[in-house]
Amino acid sequence: MRADPEDRPVRSQKRRTSSRKPAKSRRGRSSRRQGGGLLGLIRRAVYWSFVLCIWGGIAVAGTVIYFAAKMPQTTTWTIPDRPPNVKIVSVEGDLIANRGATGGEAIGLHQMSPYLPQAVVAIEDRRFYSHFGVDPVGFVRAMATNVISGRLVQGGSTITQQLAKNLFLTPDRTLERKVQEVLLALWLEQKYSKDQILEMYLNRVYLGSGSYGVAAASRRYFNKSAHDVTLSEAAVIAGLLKAPSRLSPARDPKAAIERSQLVLAAMRDQGMIGDKELTFAMKQPATRAAAYWSGSEHYVADRVMEELPELIGDVRADVVVDTTVDLGLQKLGEASIRDLIQKNGDRLNVSQGALVSIDGTGAVRALVGGYDYANSQFDRASEAKRQPGSTFKPFVYLSALEQGRTPETVRNDAPIRIGNWTPGNYNGKYFGKVTLAEALARSLNSVSAQLVMEVGPGTVVDTAHRLGIVSTLNANASLALGTSEVTLLELTDSFVPFANDGYKAPVHLVRRVTTHEGKVLYEYKNPKQERVISERNVGMMNAMLRQTVDSGTATKAKFGWPAAGKTGTSQNFRDAWFIGYTSNLTTGVWFGNDDGKPTKKVTGGALPALAWKEFMVAAHKGVPVAELPGNYRVNEPVIDGNDALPGADVPAAEGVPSAQLNPGGPVGLDDQTGSTHPTPPAGVGGNGQKPRKTTLFDLIMGN
Repeated sequence: MRADPEDRPVRSQKRRTSSRKPAKSRRGRSSRRQGGGLLGLIRRAVYWSFVLCIWGGIAVAGTVIYFAAKMPQTTTWTIPDRPPNVKIVSVEGDLIANRGATGGEAIGLHQMSPYLPQAVVAIEDRRFYSHFGVDPVGFVRAMATNVISGRLVQGGSTITQQLAKNLFLTPDRTLERKVQEVLLALWLEQKYSKDQILEMYLNRVYLGSGSYGVAAASRRYFNKSAHDVTLSEAAVIAGLLKAPSRLSPARDPKAAIERSQLVLAAMRDQGMIGDKELTFAMKQPATRAAAYWSGSEHYVADRVMEELPELIGDVRADVVVDTTVDLGLQKLGEASIRDLIQKNGDRLNVSQGALVSIDGTGAVRALVGGYDYANSQFDRASEAKRQPGSTFKPFVYLSALEQGRTPETVRNDAPIRIGNWTPGNYNGKYFGKVTLAEALARSLNSVSAQLVMEVGPGTVVDTAHRLGIVSTLNANASLALGTSEVTLLELTDSFVPFANDGYKAPVHLVRRVTTHEGKVLYEYKNPKQERVISERNVGMMNAMLRQTVDSGTATKAKFGWPAAGKTGTSQNFRDAWFIGYTSNLTTGVWFGNDDGKPTKKVTGGALPALAWKEFMVAAHKGVPVAELPGNYRVNEPVIDGNDALPGADVPAAEGVPSAQLNPGGPVGLDDQTGSTHPTPPAGVGGNGQKPRKTTLFDLIMGN
């Protein structure tokens, strides 16, 4: 069959039309294939992302479960005890120092300046009161800031997390520690209120220079209670949390202030302070805190900490130590030592001083261990041993009185030789026949050497130990001139019986130790006082030693009260001493140099007597005047201006190097004659004692 011609175009068009339709269909399928591939890719990305999230969550959960399983059961979780603090207070209850691992007592939020918790929250954890222990928003913000800055600028840990780390964990930066930190933070938030968490944090966080907690930092940097901290000071303390050592005001006050200004700005942004408060606080100058604790009261605190283990054993909880120290007198003693050195130190080549004051019960009322505690924590009052010079002579004279001599006993002040040693008086001046009272007032070395040989060096040693000297003393002839080394504390204590009518009272610094709740752990009980000097000899010694102040080498110490004492100066003017007393207080003062270098002729009657007088005037203010024990009277020697030389108490010797005035081995009269003189017991040596027999040595010396 054949198609008509007119039919062909139609068929041809249809064929063309039909042939075009498949093409359109192919384009449609191709378009659908292209569209399906992009959507599929998106779908697959979403799918696998979801799968990865699931597996990631499972991995995180597994990690958390793994590290949590390594931790103790939550039922055993407890807040570790805070390291105990030792609060040391004066006899009036004023704070002397806080010591211990923390250096500050635990205090509540209500006991702090309100600026302290505000400043810490503002700079460390602004969302503290709204998060649940972990702050996801703060963490993301901190990470974003760190990425943008290219370095670690902010941390993501909350205050609760930091507390958890401080309480339970090590500072290691590991995944395990971070997971445990989060778990512990969640537990803390569930267990304690926000205020309790913040209070624990502020009492335990390290704030540089050995200070843990805001109470310790307030004392350390500003010498005030945390309750009295100002806005600018609170900002400085809060700023330390970033880098406690580097930002410490004791190290870099400028950096500390710059950081504190960031804290103040954060407080203003969060509405904690207003514009006026911000402006005023920003204008506070940068001040450098002392590099170490300053103030002489810290010498007292150091000694308390040394004695405490013997009194109560290990300190396991916060305790309060009541001392015998009068903080007002302590500060006054410190000021007198410092002022005299500041005015005369360069001119007289003296750089250090110390002072100790003890009452009739043995209680230490003041203990100044040096010129500046911040620069040197070595206690020159109780630790430094030095030659006492002529301040040792009262033990020699007391030994002589106890063997029957009196202040009127006469000796010949003249050059003598004892073995290879020739002791001489200052400037080589001798006075011939003098009474013991006159010899002691003039501090004549020749007579003192004679007496120590008469009574025996061993007897003098026993007398000194009986009165309070605890150091080892060399029983030889040079003991007469104070060549055996002692501390200022024990030397002062050994003069107390002269002021205390012959009774010795054990020296002590601690009155009571109690817990924070008031439970008494230790209390000093006054023992029955022991008489170590008879009434007769107390009266005689006081009559003689009073002349030292009235007309002898310590006239600069006069202040209106009946007072007595003895000056002393060691070889080459290395050490200058004055130990003086009234019926109320016994006070000892020392001046010199740590390296033992000679001063420029500083004697006991100069700087020590001046410091002693300034201290004693204040200590006796308002106290009724009282006479010294005993009513013995001696004829006062006539001492003119030339006789009472400032250096009259300086040891002088011939044939022996000035640096070593200790002949080898004991050389004494007892060794030469074979006679013995045992130390008399307390109370012996009164009027009923038989006088000692005259020896050949006495006849030669004109006794």
